[in-house]
Amino acid sequence: MAARFEELAWRETPIGEISLRRRRDPSLDVDVYEVKLDDEFLMSSLFPVAEIELARLGLAPLTADGLDVVVGGLGLGYTARTALEDPRVRSLLVVEAIEDVIDWHRRDLLPFAAGLAADPRTRFVRADFFAAVASGAGLDPEAPGRRFHAVLLDVDHSPRQVLHPSHAAFYTADGLRRLAALLHPDGVFALWSNDPPDSTFQRVLTEVFPTSVAHVVRFPNPLQRREAANTVYVARH
Repeated sequence: MAARFEELAWRETPIGEISLRRRRDPSLDVDVYEVKLDDEFLMSSLFPVAEIELARLGLAPLTADGLDVVVGGLGLGYTARTALEDPRVRSLLVVEAIEDVIDWHRRDLLPFAAGLAADPRTRFVRADFFAAVASGAGLDPEAPGRRFHAVLLDVDHSPRQVLHPSHAAFYTADGLRRLAALLHPDGVFALWSNDPPDSTFQRVLTEVFPTSVAHVVRFPNPLQRREAANTVYVARH
């Protein structure tokens, strides 16, 4: 019988101590995988709905085949794995700042993300997504200035609640213009947020993108026995 609790990985990083753990929830009778940054919970396999919808909603407006997609922030892998389920996706570039997070997937520590690392369309890039955008060189170190059909971002809690102060500049009009320059015409930028739709951020999006929509994604919270909600912003170049 598997242990009720197991710390699968741990590492000190520039933004704090990040850890991956598995615990057995007796009330739900499921294994729960959780990522923590210091004492703060970043994500849980109990609540994957919005991360899945980030990929689905982000790719939905696109009509072409042969899509080149970026996922910023790997985490538990739900967004990247869902993107690969779309047969139109030709390549998936996953930009992740922490090598250990990439290693979790290479070692198949997350059963629900099985096949992500092995898929020939997937390439991992260990880099700070925000620094890469700000640099002007782009997100693919092998092809500076490369453009993509979609960029799906899930790193910070929200545009207001960032994990590191250096991320804040990305959520300004200037920061988003740098990102937009890396998209093909009609390309999509999609962003996960833990907060309700933010009218201030939506106004910033409209300065840069011709169209943008804030989708409220609702899902059950079995621990609190209530409905919860996240936001997925989808903006089109």
